[in-house]
Amino acid sequence: MALKPHRVESYTDVSNFMDVAAERGGIVVHVTSGSGSSLDDGGATVAYPTGTPSGTKPAGLLLNDVVSYDLTRQHLNWYRDEVPVGSKVTVLRQGQVVTNMVAAVSPTAGADAYYDASGNLTTVSTNSTKVGRFLGSKDADGYVKVDINIT
Repeated sequence: MALKPHRVESYTDVSNFMDVAAERGGIVVHVTSGSGSSLDDGGATVAYPTGTPSGTKPAGLLLNDVVSYDLTRQHLNWYRDEVPVGSKVTVLRQGQVVTNMVAAVSPTAGADAYYDASGNLTTVSTNSTKVGRFLGSKDADGYVKVDINIT
């Protein structure tokens, strides 16, 4: 589990699709953009960054688990907010979450939050865009509260 239930979701976006399985809680970036409002344009896709975050544009923090299994044999777990691969996903653009998708750094309250090449939050600006700030340090389980603000 990458996100705890304690959240403040001020601004979310549901206009993007995700074509790969992924766990919620990290920063996803725009892969392709849609046209117009992009509400039903399958060309508007997001994914976790691969390689280097340099040159990528953050879409937000992923709020859904994107799963890949046979839906004729088992249903989605609605309590975990699962969506199938190729479906729309919800990304947080402004708000607060408690996540464990944090790189091997020790954030402190007030430190700027960036994302690394895997979409994990970090305090190190590795040519990525600032996506918010940390509101505390990691707890014993590796979770930290972070304020997301992607403009």
